[in-house]
Amino acid sequence: MSDTRAEAQSLFKSIRISLAVSGAIALIAGIVLLVWPVKTAIIITGIVAAYLVIAGIVYIGLGIFSAKKGGWARVGHIVLGLLYIVAGIIAFANLQAATATLAIVVVIFVGISWIIDGVVALTLLGSDGSRVWTLLYALLSIIAGIVVLFSPITTGLLLWLILGISLVAMGIVQIVRAITLGKATSKVDAAV
Repeated sequence: MSDTRAEAQSLFKSIRISLAVSGAIALIAGIVLLVWPVKTAIIITGIVAAYLVIAGIVYIGLGIFSAKKGGWARVGHIVLGLLYIVAGIIAFANLQAATATLAIVVVIFVGISWIIDGVVALTLLGSDGSRVWTLLYALLSIIAGIVVLFSPITTGLLLWLILGISLVAMGIVQIVRAITLGKATSKVDAAV
């Protein structure tokens, strides 16, 4: 019985830590996006462009030096590598246009992922000790995702402001969830 309780406490501690860490990361990212919106967008685009160039070099290397792969696999790696390098160079050549394009892609991805995250949080509602905070998190996530998807062009222009505010709000709620989840399990343990 005590081993089961220890395992349950360890599991809840791991969940609390992951909620707190993800909340803290969201909060910090949101603050950075709000303080330096344009610079942050351009820096992120530069990082993506650098990744594309590096990934392209790796794929070309795989295509050239991978003797175990067949001819078409090697050609495919080389072609993919060249495409990545060209995309990275084009992004570096005009970081502002690449930033706008990346913002629209990110808007769509963020909107969909927030909706999915909110739905997943709702599925945990029955088993979560912090139901109110989980419901609040789910509703914030779903509403934010829907708003983003229904105004992609406008949101693309205002992405960093909307994203920063949402990350700050969800980060705070996630941190509160982590704190209250521990208190709810302590009450359950005390009752048993």
